[in-house]
Amino acid sequence: MATLSLRDVRKSFGATQVLHGIELDVADGELVVIVGASGCGKSTLLRIVAGLETATSGQVVINGRDVTELEPADRDIAMVFQNYALYPHMSVFGNMAYGLKIRGMGKAEIEKRVKAAAEILGIGPLLDRKPKQLSGGQRQRVAMGRAIVREPALFLFDEPLSNLDAKLRVQMRAEIRRLQRRLGVTSLFVTHDQVEAMTLGDRLVVMNAGRAAQVAPPMEIFERPADTYVAGFIGSPAMNFIPATLDQGNASARLSDGTLIRFADGPRPGEAGMPLTLGLRPEHVETGDGPDSLPLAVELIEPLGSETVVHGRAASGMAVTARLQGAFSGESLPVRLTPTHLHVFDAETGRRLEP
Repeated sequence: MATLSLRDVRKSFGATQVLHGIELDVADGELVVIVGASGCGKSTLLRIVAGLETATSGQVVINGRDVTELEPADRDIAMVFQNYALYPHMSVFGNMAYGLKIRGMGKAEIEKRVKAAAEILGIGPLLDRKPKQLSGGQRQRVAMGRAIVREPALFLFDEPLSNLDAKLRVQMRAEIRRLQRRLGVTSLFVTHDQVEAMTLGDRLVVMNAGRAAQVAPPMEIFERPADTYVAGFIGSPAMNFIPATLDQGNASARLSDGTLIRFADGPRPGEAGMPLTLGLRPEHVETGDGPDSLPLAVELIEPLGSETVVHGRAASGMAVTARLQGAFSGESLPVRLTPTHLHVFDAETGRRLEP
């Protein structure tokens, strides 16, 4: 078991700084998911923890020991890669046992660990096969088994599911979560898939341009995003963003067409007329005629079976996406911007404005 601390970790490639002072503490047995768009620095951060990249400055501390300058083999970590990284000429048993053999472990202990990991992962009958005889999901199980047999202090996952088809990805996601809980191994998991992040992580680190935009449990990030980047990245379809200004004693927002929306949870800091960005998730857009409804001209309908996603545009040109239960057809849709679920952000900084 182990803890992990990242202390002001920075990384530059030449004149380009890709990590800007990352601070993170991972508790013993916790699974933390690092999520963000391509190029945000998430894989670089993971490679620094693994020792495959050297931090320009800062510290990596595993179980209270500063490992910043240590080689990967000396950090007591195991890594599962996106491309499996299996030796094609070795059997499944050979791939899983290889790391233990080069550490000088005895044959009996190696066989015991490999068979135990194979049983956990359901690949016992595959131990004599070569990687080319396996499906993508089976290869990923072998890669995970190779990590498990080492009994490391820390698991590192670098987008391990991105090469799998959608159905298998869902299945493997559940298996990884069950496995991590069963073993209780402290884990870092990197992904660009926000659904993976929400379903796997005890906490998420949402990365934006080399910075940790928010570190919090998944539902806190969903319900109280720290800024417009996090709000727009987490959630599908993406959150609606609506320009407005602060009005009426800071307790309301006024849209460009003059519509006034009163905040349900109290006034916001700032001066009257201050530019705001209002956020409302598509599933929280209500429909129906009324004095405060906004007619949308429907531009696109996406039927999803039990739900329908409707993309429309108001007369002011404002785009709004609504996620509706059941089927929908039509050329117009009256919607209401529900104050109860409204998120309020400073339009200039993008930061969340708390009541």
